[in-house]
Amino acid sequence: MTANPDNLDAAKADYQAGKTAFERGDYRKSVNSLEKANALINPNSSLGGEVQSWLVMAYEAVGQREAAIALCRQLTNHPHLKTRKEGRRLLYILEAPQLKTRPEWLTQIPDLTNLGEASAKSRIGASSRGSASSRPAPKPKTVPEPVDLSQVNTEDNRFIWVALVGALLIVGGLIWLA
Repeated sequence: MTANPDNLDAAKADYQAGKTAFERGDYRKSVNSLEKANALINPNSSLGGEVQSWLVMAYEAVGQREAAIALCRQLTNHPHLKTRKEGRRLLYILEAPQLKTRPEWLTQIPDLTNLGEASAKSRIGASSRGSASSRPAPKPKTVPEPVDLSQVNTEDNRFIWVALVGALLIVGGLIWLA
């Protein structure tokens, strides 16, 4: 399949739009853009393999696991080695057994999509009306006590010499064995 330059540019644009949508978490839009790119490009090309790898991840993200696994199986036979390896890696992940989790292991993230502009404005207005006295006072910086040098042991305990002799013996033994 020869790629029309216009199709290639459109495919690259759709591919980039699909990647960007995926990274933003808009998985449905990502699937649509990546499917358009996949239709416009040679699936056996290096770029075609990249598009299909991203499409596998997008399918999984929207819950179309069967489609993701089927496309992964196709990628394991791709002409480019890098794409074949990526296909095998993704297939291994998709076919791995699902771990069972208990509810106490999970943290629920609240849905913040219903927060409107009004609540944002009320928070901004409330924070600007607050007085300086309502803020907590900064903690005073603690200054470490000065060290009394008369209490410091300054006698030579010969540890350095023992460590140096021990290191030399070890190095000498390694040289002798080599």
